[in-house]
Amino acid sequence: MSTVIVKFEIEKETKNSVRYKEVPEAGKAPIVGSLYVQKWFAGDCKNLEISINKKD
Repeated sequence: MSTVIVKFEIEKETKNSVRYKEVPEAGKAPIVGSLYVQKWFAGDCKNLEISINKKD
């Protein structure tokens, strides 16, 4: 199993959610792209980190 931590920064707010865009590592392609998180959870958070576990 391999684990990757993907970093996101706020892109824009919609009515009920916040859209975050992925900040890929230099020289690498994005893994997820955009991510929508509900406002009740995101609050005023400007940056997120999500870990993805890939089970082989």
